[in-house]
Amino acid sequence: MADADPKAGCPVHGGEIKIRSLLGRQNKDWWPDALPVDMLHQHGVSPDPMGEDFDYAEAFKKLDYAALKADLTALMTDSKSWWPADYGHYGPFMIRMAWHAAGTYRVTDGRGGAGSGQQRFEPLNSWPDNGNLDKARRLLWPIKQKYGQSISWADLFILAGNVAIESMGGPVFGFGGGRRDVYQSEGDTFWGAEEIWVDQGAQTRITEEQVELEGPLAAIQMGLIYVNPEGPGGEPDPLKSARDMKATFLRMAMNSEETVALTAGGHAFGKAHGAKPGETFGKTPASEAIHQQGFGWLTDADEIGKGHITTSGIEGSWSNNPTQWGGDYFRLLFKYDYELVDSPAGAKQWQPINPDPEDMAPDARDPNKRVPTMMTTADMALKMDPEFRAISERFRDDQAALDDAFARAWFKLCHRDMGPKCLYLGPEVPDEDLIWQDPVPAGTVPSDAEVAAFKSAILSSGLTVSQLVKTAWASASTYRKSDKRGGANGARIALAPQKDWDVNEPAELAKVLAKLNELRGSMSLADAIVLAGSAAVEKAAKDGGFDVTVPFTGGRGDATQDWTDIESFHWMEPQADGFRNYLKTRQPVKTEELLLDRASLLGLSGPEMTVLVGGLRVLGANHKDIPEGVFTNRKGVLTNDFFVNLFDIETFWDLVDTASDEEFIGYTRGGRSEKWRATRTDLIFGSNSQLRATAEVYAERGHEEKFVRDFVKAWVKVMNADRFDLK
Repeated sequence: MADADPKAGCPVHGGEIKIRSLLGRQNKDWWPDALPVDMLHQHGVSPDPMGEDFDYAEAFKKLDYAALKADLTALMTDSKSWWPADYGHYGPFMIRMAWHAAGTYRVTDGRGGAGSGQQRFEPLNSWPDNGNLDKARRLLWPIKQKYGQSISWADLFILAGNVAIESMGGPVFGFGGGRRDVYQSEGDTFWGAEEIWVDQGAQTRITEEQVELEGPLAAIQMGLIYVNPEGPGGEPDPLKSARDMKATFLRMAMNSEETVALTAGGHAFGKAHGAKPGETFGKTPASEAIHQQGFGWLTDADEIGKGHITTSGIEGSWSNNPTQWGGDYFRLLFKYDYELVDSPAGAKQWQPINPDPEDMAPDARDPNKRVPTMMTTADMALKMDPEFRAISERFRDDQAALDDAFARAWFKLCHRDMGPKCLYLGPEVPDEDLIWQDPVPAGTVPSDAEVAAFKSAILSSGLTVSQLVKTAWASASTYRKSDKRGGANGARIALAPQKDWDVNEPAELAKVLAKLNELRGSMSLADAIVLAGSAAVEKAAKDGGFDVTVPFTGGRGDATQDWTDIESFHWMEPQADGFRNYLKTRQPVKTEELLLDRASLLGLSGPEMTVLVGGLRVLGANHKDIPEGVFTNRKGVLTNDFFVNLFDIETFWDLVDTASDEEFIGYTRGGRSEKWRATRTDLIFGSNSQLRATAEVYAERGHEEKFVRDFVKAWVKVMNADRFDLK
């Protein structure tokens, strides 16, 4: 597996890396007695009751959007006896539900977010930070039932949050629908390796010794959306809390101004719940008795509806007007000195010293009673941290600036995982393009004559099959199905930061792009990159004895540097790409698992991943042309040699890099002469029984053409992964 310098050997020297599972602890680990419904959805069986033919976009277009919003507005003040609304208004509750649905998004791998309604399933359904949100979703059920398939749960969560803000006079930037529900937990998301939850004493993931969050993680503790409101590990230190907030929000694609605006805007509404110690409520929804029908965190019957008891453990509202948008949050934060106190549940929180009567908050159940407001340690961070304080003071003094910043940050929070704006649905989609939406100008479809002329020119240009295939793969394989970012459209491989990523071999890439620009004429660079790679695949197949046409559909546009968020794209740089046998530095996860992760983000099946690896190896797509996995004497020709030679019984393999467990040599059995070199991502196709069963199909005599045609089909899938206009 190549690192930045193929001659450097093991990229890690000194210190031991603890290898963990890619997925960490899973639902079956937390809830071993849960009904194993997933056993019904094996071997490609879908759990989706709507079926493959259901077109959610078409169903959404039939929605009576105005009527739905009117029903949501009415719900906000229709308090129920079984779960009465704080201050007679469900708005703050719905904002929290929407925020926690969207707030799991992380820019590192694009996973999380509100895009599929995952809050309905474990582990999110039973996370400590989501306490009692099961009730918020039940409040929405009559509306979901009324509008049926025209509104998904995922869209309803976010729209309910928007309507809640509007109903309390808050600013909203817009809403885009289009989130189709899924019907099972997304099991390929790594939420952490800890064995305990935040409410059981889990430690913060950032310490003086551990200054970076592990891998793709964004939350500060297991079971939290962002940070512990009491402070790191429960320590009420506002400056350390500011450190944690900056780290977590950055990994959720938010800068410091957006972090302050979201914190202040969200806390302008509602209250925290810590009326009684946590021991007074019951188990999580996943652990409760069957007759509770999915409700969790239950209390004694005579307490239901009186105080909502405890969720975070912190008690009180941030504002003296908790159901009205305004500037009271910052006014109170800076008007008073605060002292550290314990909530009735024993949580650490901050209370203003000697507040004026008019700055007291109404009681959540008795509007004639006034109680002190409070701040969490995370709120105090906005006052104590110098950077946060400067932003907070500006918002305190400029309400219009806060209105705009909160509305935009909330919209970003709720839509960050949806992909390009062309996927947004509904009458409230903003006209304005935003840089975090990765806008790409519309392209022009080249004519058949232009396509043919370019293919002929590029194959006569002196560029090799390997160079053209690597460039096309590097461009298209940035796509992530998780948040629908990346891909070949836009040709951002020619822009910073992608053009400088080590995995893309910048010097070699620059040569290829220069030649493509020279020959492409009026064709977009994005189309030229894909077409050149596809032409190379056709040539490689023909050299192997098979005449195939790689389908090509033009129309991609070219993005600009000004409209490319460099910081955001920085997180997308591959630290490992098994398709190119690339490993930047050794990771705390086995490299073959990283290959699966990358294939999953590309939306590939097991056979698609297998055939692509085998084909890319023989085509010479390895990073810096390292020999590992190139099991062929016909490099550049599309053959099934990778699989045939991997399964050759006359070859035996031996580990040669014991320091990293990554490098292997294949020897002939008789004379022990070196035959091939390999990495873990190569040998896993012979070692893992399921992958071997798939790979053997491509090694079988008579399946040479099947291999080529399956490779072409999988190749086109990756090249067109971000072509939402074709779907």
